[in-house]
Parts: sequence; C-alpha cells; structure tokens
Amino acid sequence: MHRTIGMAKQPHTVDLDRLLRSDHHDPASILGRHYVGNSAVARSLVPGAQEVILNETGETMQRYGGSDLFQWYGPPGSIPEHFSIRWLDQQGNAHTCYEPYTFPPQISDFDLHLFQEGRHQQAYHFLGAHRVSVDGVMGVHFATWAPNAGRVSVVGDFNCWNGRAHQMSVRGGSGVWELFLPGVESGSKYKFEIKNRDAGTILLKADPYGREFERRPANASIVPPDDHWQWSDDEWITERQIHDWLHEPMSIYEIHLGSWRRDNDGGFLNYREIAGQLIPYLVETGFTHVELLPVTEHPLDASWGYQTTGFFAPTSRFGSGDDFRFFVESCHQSGIGVILDWVAGHFPKDDHALARYDGTTLYEHADPRRGEHRDWGTLIFNYSRNEVRNFLISNAFYWISEFHIDGLRVDAVASMLYLDYSRKEGEWIPNQFGGNENLEAIDFLRDLNSRLLGAYPGVVTIAEESTAWPQVTRPPWLGGLGFSMKWNMGWMHDSLLYLSKDPIHRHYHHDLLTFGLLYAFHENFILPFSHDEVVHGKGSMLRKMAGDEWQRFANLRLLYTCMFSYPGKKLLFMGNEFAQWKEWSSSDSLDWELLGITAHAQIKSMVSALNQLYVEQAPLHYHDFEQSGFEWIDCHDASQSVVSYLRRKDESFLVVVLNFTPVPRYDYRFGVPASGFYRELFNSDSRYYGGSDIGNGNGVSSVPIPWMGRPCSITLELPPLSGLILECLPCRNLPE
Repeated sequence: MHRTIGMAKQPHTVDLDRLLRSDHHDPASILGRHYVGNSAVARSLVPGAQEVILNETGETMQRYGGSDLFQWYGPPGSIPEHFSIRWLDQQGNAHTCYEPYTFPPQISDFDLHLFQEGRHQQAYHFLGAHRVSVDGVMGVHFATWAPNAGRVSVVGDFNCWNGRAHQMSVRGGSGVWELFLPGVESGSKYKFEIKNRDAGTILLKADPYGREFERRPANASIVPPDDHWQWSDDEWITERQIHDWLHEPMSIYEIHLGSWRRDNDGGFLNYREIAGQLIPYLVETGFTHVELLPVTEHPLDASWGYQTTGFFAPTSRFGSGDDFRFFVESCHQSGIGVILDWVAGHFPKDDHALARYDGTTLYEHADPRRGEHRDWGTLIFNYSRNEVRNFLISNAFYWISEFHIDGLRVDAVASMLYLDYSRKEGEWIPNQFGGNENLEAIDFLRDLNSRLLGAYPGVVTIAEESTAWPQVTRPPWLGGLGFSMKWNMGWMHDSLLYLSKDPIHRHYHHDLLTFGLLYAFHENFILPFSHDEVVHGKGSMLRKMAGDEWQRFANLRLLYTCMFSYPGKKLLFMGNEFAQWKEWSSSDSLDWELLGITAHAQIKSMVSALNQLYVEQAPLHYHDFEQSGFEWIDCHDASQSVVSYLRRKDESFLVVVLNFTPVPRYDYRFGVPASGFYRELFNSDSRYYGGSDIGNGNGVSSVPIPWMGRPCSITLELPPLSGLILECLPCRNLPE
C-alpha cells in the first residue's frame, strides 16, 4: 500500500502546520515517499536533528523552514519504497533507521470491523506492541484504541520519549491508531502519549494490551520478546478437551504467590522457584488444582492483586512471561490444573492506566452512579461498549490461549450484576425497565462464557457470586449466565457461623447444617474457605472455631470432614490446610514453622487424607452437582447435634456421620440401605490427626433391625466433635 499526495501537488499548508503541531491524524500522508509532479520526494520528521542524510543517495535532506521536517526531491525511481536516513542529534550522537512512514498499515479492515462490532476474540493479536517483519524489515508494530484523541504518539527509550517523533495514524472511524517502527528491539520501554481532542491535555499512558511492564514503582510498558516457547503439555491439553470435569474430583488450593513463601531475605520468589516448591507440596497434600489470586500486573506490592493495571501481563514481581509459562507447564506435567483469578468488574484510577484513557471516560461509564465503585475506589467497565467487551473477552482468550490456563474464577460477579450493588437510594440509575439489573453486564457474561467455553472444551469459568441470582451455572440459552461453577457462599457462611457457636447452644441452630441442601443442586457449587474469610479481623479458620484449644482443632477437623463429604467441589486458601493461627497478611510469608508443631502437622495430614479419599471414592465426587448423589439418613437429630447422610454413585454409597458436640455418643443407631460390614474409612478423631482416638475399629456389621424406614441398621460409637466416613462391604467381601 503506497501513500501518494497526487501529481504536481504539494501538501497543503494546513496539513503541514497540523503535522508540525503534532495534531495530524494521518502523518503518513505527508511523511515517507511520495510523488509531486514528475519528482519523487522523501520526507522525514526528526525532532532535534542537526542534519539528516538520505542514505540511498548520501545527500543532505533540506530542512523545511525552521522546523524539524526534512525533505529531498529527486527523479522517480531515485528513492526506494523503504528509504533510510541517518542523522546527528543535538549532542552529536549518530542515528540510522528506516523511515517509519514508508510502511503501510498492518491491521486488516476485517480485524477492525470485528473489533468495532465487539466480535473479535483475539484483539491482542493486533493491538499493543508486536515484534514483526514488514517487507523484510524487523521492528515493532504499535497500536492502541483512543477514539477521542486528537493525536497519539508512541514514545519510549528509542526516541527519548519525544511525542513529536513518532506520531501514529488513525484508521478511519475505528479509533484505532497504529504505527510500525523499524529497528525497535524487544525490551524497549514505551508508552502512548495521547492528546485529548477537545481539552488539548497531554496524557502519558501505559499500553492497555501491554504484555510486559517495568517493576514498580515504574510503570512503562515493555516490548515483549519474540515468542519461542515450546509447550510440552500437549497430553494435558488433549485430555482436558475430553475431560468430564462435572463428574471428576476438583480440590482447589487458593494461593497468593507473594505471601505463600518468601526467599531468605524476605523478597519474592520467581515463578520458577515457586513451581519447584509449590508443586511438590500440592502433590503431597493431594490438591487437584491451584487457583492464583490475580497475577496480572498491578502497581502496589501490599495488595492482593485485584487492582489490575496490566490486564495482559503476568506481574513482573515474580519474573517474565516465559517464567510464568514454565510454572503453568510444570503444574500440568504434575497433574495439577491452574485457575486464574480474573478481574472483569472494575479497574483502578491510576493515571497511567485505563482511567480516562484518551482524556474521556472510555473504558468506564461517564456517570459515577454507574461508573464508580465507591467501596473499592475503582471504576466500572462500560459493558455496553463493543470495544470494551472486546478488551475483556480478548483478555480471557489470551490467558487460556497464550498461557494454557485451565479456568478463570471471575471476581465480584455480584457487583457486575446489580446496578445498586453497595449503593444507597439515589446513588444508582435503574435500567430501561426500571429494575436494578445491569443488563449490559449480564449480556457480557453470557457472551463471555458462550464464546470461551465453546472455543476451549474442558476449560471452566467460576463465578464468585454471593447472592441468590438464579441460573448462574445454567446455559445462556436457558436464561442462565453460562458459568461452569459458582462459589457456595451461603453454605460457607452457615457452616462458619454454626462452628463458631458453643456446642451447648448448637441444637438451637441445627438448621444452619441442613438448610443448604434445599438449594445445593440448583447450581454447580464450589465449597470455598477462601482468602476473604481470613482477613480484616475475621480471624483465621482455627480462631473461628468455638471452645478451648483442643476443641478448636477438633471443630476444624470436623468442619473439613463435612466439607469433603458434602456435595460440591472444594477450595481451601493457603494456610488453612495446616490451621494457621494468625490472619493472612499479603505482606508476610505463611507461618511455615507451625508444621514443626504436632497439632498443625496433623491437620495437614488429615487434609491430605481427605483429598485422597475424595479423589479415590467416586461417591464423594461423581454427583457433586446432582441430587442423585446425596441422601439424608437423619437430619432431625438437633437435640444431639448429629447429622448423617449417604453419598452415592449408582449402587455404591458411603455413610457420613457428623457429631457436632464434644460428647461421645455410644450405641448410636441409624438405618442403612443395605446389609453388610461397614468399614471405617475415615475418622477425624483418629490419634493420627490429633484426636482422642474413639472409634469403631475396622468397622461394624449391620443387623436386620429396620430403622428410620430402612431395612437394617448399625450402631456406632460417635467420637466427640468428629466425622466418620464408612463404606459398605457386602457379606461376601467381609474382612477376615
């Protein structure tokens, strides 16, 4: 594609003035190679140059007036399409490069069309900074979306951060500005200098699609290296595509990489170092997945990562993009899935990032009643804008495609769904029908899940949604939001509230144990004891438990037994697995020295045993989301605070009995569905886990005494504050 001004026609003075004022929307229409009459002309804008030489002729280009515009005229054919220049700057330093404005636009009209319609799933392929070869010349293609800009320049350490040097061209009415800069190398730092069209203010912005950033407190984007990573997890990806995750075990270890473990000097570990230490730990404790609190770039160390400024970049705190790829690949090679906390509900107000990106409310809503989260001091994405939806959907595709992530846990979905979320009367605007539903966000979430899960079979999306919004995990064509799973916040709150009460009062609150089964199969639930429950004065999991120290540990063992035997996938935040005493702090490492104390090491051993049991016993996981997998034996024994139930898969079943008082129950009879020998698979009161070691030996045999409407029954000794899990062996399989 060649730029021509026309035969026998100079640039209009107005155009030249706009170019020299850095206000031109298409500098390539003047700069580069053009034809005027019977002559060819080479033009270059080189701020600060003493003189400029046209390399192909060796002649000095003429300065236009007293400006920084240089030009040279010659016969047709005397100037190659891509000519090069050399010049001396004001310090006498020599520079040589190809003239950037001789290279044609690189973004296809089709890509721009899809982007404007909100239907582009991989806009990161053409927006941002990409090392490419154009007509055999290596360089970097820069592009950004800034529809309300009067001018956009790419500035960096390659042009002394001078916004006049490399002004970009806008592509029609798309609002996308682009420029190919030959000779720019990977590792170069850059930003976009944006002049607001109306106010004339100059903004210096990091690249919204930037894939690498400087270490804080600096915030420039960095041209990423060429992608040479050779993935070796093909077997995992192939298996994931046919994986029946609905009926497979999923036990998630939630982790904040910055505070899981630090180096000897208190500094951050590299992604590769984390892989070397974390993955063996996950294998040892039996977790099937790891969920990372956001690793997208963010400006503040003392944070959880949810104030994202670099949506397309793994944070440089822990290393490079390839270091993170190594981490993910190592997880897959060890059979561990990787889930990423993903923030699509808000973004911070940092001046260098998305806020008022082109001087206007571009990514956010203009009206603060729709565009601002006052609780968090952040801005809300404008989901009605196609290009903003493209940004978010492309970002989701990016992490799955480029880093082989296995799932996204979408943060703060409730804040996206409700226009009046955490707002008082008069602080929000109803939708077009007068309701409080955010119709644009609902449409976005359905679109996101339909596209992502359709393109990547086996990948999951998980909603952190804390309300009773219906059909979160049902398909959009049925009126649902289309998520794979949802956190069961109701069960979590009820369970923690119940275990915080003195056992003598628990019989008054028995419904907290049983109410959750009324809705347990309305959604595909994950049972979470997450980071949110062990911060801000809420206390650690251990300190939430009622009673003295022994009872606290016993209650925690009982709670985890309930969790791993209850319908739903599982999630534990780091430190919960060994009963950390203090609240989580994002600034400190976990208290690993506690594993030198027997009681804490025993909790970790118990969690490992529960994970193993959960994975090996199909009745505990196969029907996590289906009513056929659960059946009450007795949910009415409030006076003794005991519940019992079955977990089923086809004809196989396990018996679960939970005693929520510190009183042993002897000769406790309840009905069972089949005769046989009931072997004790798990006892949270075992001495190996720090309990009193009351139990039933190998197990008990059923007797033909009908009970609770069942044909036979068994009697058990129920240990104090404990849970039992038993399997039924038919008579022919009885142990000798």
